[in-house]
Amino acid sequence: MSKNVSTANAALAGIIALGLTAASGQALAGKPGMEKCTGIVKTGMNDCGTSKHACAGQAKLDNDAEEWIYIPEGTCAKITGGVVKAAKK
Repeated sequence: MSKNVSTANAALAGIIALGLTAASGQALAGKPGMEKCTGIVKTGMNDCGTSKHACAGQAKLDNDAEEWIYIPEGTCAKITGGVVKAAKK
């Protein structure tokens, strides 16, 4: 394979990766009508990072008090163990 083709493939892969990263960040952004709920997340199903890790999908234990997911407002308080995580100001 020529050097130009390899460089073009690498550039294309970088552009795709950047687009996927941007899309995943938008998907996890808080939306109106949603709240962060801690204490109910199943292993590997968290929405974002904590002090233990930096990414979604890395929860190691079920129902960890630090892990959270977005759910419709008013739902968290109805789930045993669910605690609404206060929004940062």
